[in-house]
Amino acid sequence: MRTYHCFWLLFWAGQPHQSFLTPLSKRTSGFPEKEKVLVLSGNSRRDLHRSKRSWMWNQFFLLEEYTGTDYQYVGKLHSDQDKGDGSLKYILSGDGAGDLFIINENTGDIQATKRLDREEKPVYILRAQAINRRTGRPVEPESEFIIKIHDINDNEPMFTKDVYNASIPEMSDVGTFVVQVTATDADDPTYGNSAKVVYSILQGQPYFSVESETGIIKTALLNMDRENREQYQVVIQAKDMGGQMGGLSGTTTVNITLTDVNDNPPRFPQSTYQFRAPESTPPDSPVGRIKANDADVDENAEIEYSITEGDGYDMFGITTDKDTQEGIITVKKALDFENKSLYILKVEATNTHVDPRFLYLGPFKDSATVRIQVEDVDEPPVFSRPAYIMEVKEDVPINSVIGTITAQDPDAAKNPVKYSVDRHTDMDRVFNINSGNGSIFTSKPLDRETLLWHNITVIAAEINNPKQSSRVPVFIKVLDVNDNAPEFAMFYETFVCENAKAEQLIQTLSAVDKDDSYSGHQFSFSLAPEAASSSNFTLQDNRDNTAGIFTRKTRYNRHEMSTYFLPVVISDNDYPIQSSTETVTIRVCACDHRGKMLSCNAEALIHPTGLSTGALIAILLCIIILLVTVVLFAALRRQRKKEPLIISKEDIRDNIVSYNDEGGGEEDTQAFDIGTLRNPEAIDDNKLRRDIVPETLFMPRRTATARDNTDVRDFINQRLKENDTDPTAPPYDSLATYAYEGNGSVAESLSSLESVTTDGDQDYDYLSDWGPRFKKLADMYGTMDSDKDS
Repeated sequence: MRTYHCFWLLFWAGQPHQSFLTPLSKRTSGFPEKEKVLVLSGNSRRDLHRSKRSWMWNQFFLLEEYTGTDYQYVGKLHSDQDKGDGSLKYILSGDGAGDLFIINENTGDIQATKRLDREEKPVYILRAQAINRRTGRPVEPESEFIIKIHDINDNEPMFTKDVYNASIPEMSDVGTFVVQVTATDADDPTYGNSAKVVYSILQGQPYFSVESETGIIKTALLNMDRENREQYQVVIQAKDMGGQMGGLSGTTTVNITLTDVNDNPPRFPQSTYQFRAPESTPPDSPVGRIKANDADVDENAEIEYSITEGDGYDMFGITTDKDTQEGIITVKKALDFENKSLYILKVEATNTHVDPRFLYLGPFKDSATVRIQVEDVDEPPVFSRPAYIMEVKEDVPINSVIGTITAQDPDAAKNPVKYSVDRHTDMDRVFNINSGNGSIFTSKPLDRETLLWHNITVIAAEINNPKQSSRVPVFIKVLDVNDNAPEFAMFYETFVCENAKAEQLIQTLSAVDKDDSYSGHQFSFSLAPEAASSSNFTLQDNRDNTAGIFTRKTRYNRHEMSTYFLPVVISDNDYPIQSSTETVTIRVCACDHRGKMLSCNAEALIHPTGLSTGALIAILLCIIILLVTVVLFAALRRQRKKEPLIISKEDIRDNIVSYNDEGGGEEDTQAFDIGTLRNPEAIDDNKLRRDIVPETLFMPRRTATARDNTDVRDFINQRLKENDTDPTAPPYDSLATYAYEGNGSVAESLSSLESVTTDGDQDYDYLSDWGPRFKKLADMYGTMDSDKDS
């Protein structure tokens, strides 16, 4: 209020000649305020004497939220030139003039027509003017004045959020910051305590507290445990008027969640666990699951399991299921009930994320005992080895034992075992096995050079329960014996020049041996005894598994001896020594002075100056093609020279029509009936023609028997034979024309040229004797005669 008075003092200091008038009427608002009259007088700072001004101004004040039924009175405008005779008119303009604020144009009274809300608009600036009603001219200059709305406490504090969410770690210290809430009040913060907000907690004690001025929420209780309670709902109140009586208030809800910390160690719900595992359980298979409970969540509840001690430390392992945090016990090695039937393990569960702040609560791990009972199952026989490797010489007699397989039932019953060979691995039945003692023996001869390794499978099955069986691979290596004689590495066929000199090398020989030699092959070469003294060639052993053939004399004559066959004996050095006799073919050829072969006898191996076999074959093929071409060409020429079979269009014959298009064959009888030319008795003489497809032959259609005509029949038969025997006859769908001029008709000539004009000559009764074919003519001419007689 002190500031308010200073403002008015400054206002009056700026306008030294202002004064208040007495109230004109009472306020309708019911507030005990004076009526404000605004008067303005003239001003001249240079004059020392006092003079009146036309207007005198002041600032109007109104309380917001007026609840009266009448208009709220604001104040009065008055000009010192107003004589009270109604000659002046007051006009109001500016914010809300004419709508929110109205003025009595005669008296200058200003009223507010609506409730005013300071929070919507705290200040209104208006302009006032007084004009002469008669002339319409202003008697005073237009001036501004202010209507200020005084605030009342009509707005409660509002929080920025309806619901706040916050979280803090469990076991936090007292006074730990949780969250800060904020409320605002729309009232005027500069006027009174309407906007002064104070915070208090309505719900959430004794766990939390709030600072009254800042709205900061803090923890108020020590060691709040998430495992006991995780969610808290706190209600905070904000009250204006500094929290005094009569102030308005608003509330908000704060949801507070305690987050987890690792303050709980894992604990096994029981101290001992029992599991059973068949001895046939394969490695890496699970046996059972155990779980240590941890009240914490997420990473604070992650557990790692381990086997710390026990007699099955190396037989079992344990892993952690990341989804369920269970310990999975698995088998590491194959179990054997006969060897050990019970294992005792000590399993430990430990937290992977330990918080050092809570180590005082005890060790964050726990242990339990696991007992695993191995169950006996009927197991298949077990071989003494996982695989067998045997060796046998290739020359062993049939039924020789090469090795023994052993297997036994691992169960306590020790059931007897029988052996067999899987024939899918020994299709040729080279080996067999004694079903009782497992000895393997040969059943066929062996040959290392054919097959070095034999891989078979032996099956061992219990006699009492053949389904219990097992298999083992047996690898049999066939050892070599010297049973193959060496032989030439290739077929040797060489030549010697006629002008060769003595001791001239003409061929180098090498040999191979199918047998295997551990120290390497050593072959020796020599001429066969029958050729050693009488041969025209010599053989020199080079001692490096090769030998050379040399000429023994100078000059050879191919006309005397064109080919020499040189027998060579090859021996090895193994035991027993094997040898063979191979033959080298040597041809005598003519050579030039450089020793290059020119020609040899017939069927020489190499003939650089002659033609090869492929070239000769190609030449023969060309000759054959040329001959075939010539024959075909001559046949075509002969066919073109034959007389045309179809007559020209100008060759007109009686009762014959020529077809230049492809007709319907003999079945097409639209032009004429060719059956009248046929001998009916010759129809049965069906001879196959070479120019007619047999499948398309049809039985000719029988026609009515005509009178036999020997000339026509002979002519047609002759022409048919010519066409049947002619290799150049046209295809079966062509037309063969048979043009024949007969000797005459039995009916003689019907031409009118030979007719006479006598009545006797005009007698045509004989036409009736010619048969039905001449009935039409008989009727025509017979009628004429009858008419004439009548």
